[in-house]
Amino acid sequence: MSASTPTPHSSEPQPQSQPPQEQQQPQQQEDPDPLPAHLNPSTYPRTTHNPTLNTHITLTYDPLDATAALQLVSSPQAGANVLFLGTTRDTFGARAVAQLSYTAYPPLALKTLSQIAEAAVHAHCLLGVAIAHRLGDVPIGESSIAIAVSAGHRGAAWRAGEEVLERCKERTEIWKREVFVDGGGEWRENRERDREGALVG
Repeated sequence: MSASTPTPHSSEPQPQSQPPQEQQQPQQQEDPDPLPAHLNPSTYPRTTHNPTLNTHITLTYDPLDATAALQLVSSPQAGANVLFLGTTRDTFGARAVAQLSYTAYPPLALKTLSQIAEAAVHAHCLLGVAIAHRLGDVPIGESSIAIAVSAGHRGAAWRAGEEVLERCKERTEIWKREVFVDGGGEWRENRERDREGALVG
């Protein structure tokens, strides 16, 4: 019988299998001061629409589209379409203005603007009303509000357009801050007043 060859034993320690290590997921840093939803531009535009009365309301942080506003209210029965654009001017009194900044409480602002538009349709037999208001910073020369009115006759359209504008300034839950070139700014009601505090038409 042949002798069996002994199996050599190594004196070096054999590697032991290691348990799988869990990979640590990178921690996501939370925004320490997140914007409230009504101040977050990513939650806009916000709109409401009454198809029966053909009213269209928009709150947005984007530049306003006057052509789109007119298209919303255009009708084959219309004899007049009136468009108003309120723009940022470069002065208030003797102070140079850098820009205007608007903020709103959207649920109430949308409701109030809808009521204003619907009341105008009934009062002036309009074919449609569109109101778009820009929020956030509005530079010099750019529009903060667009009002489009459609009616069978120009008289009704003119009167309704001015009435809608005044009601928006008086009632809507939108606030304006004037930012000046020389620094600082002032919060003002949306209705225009001169330096002495008198209402400006």
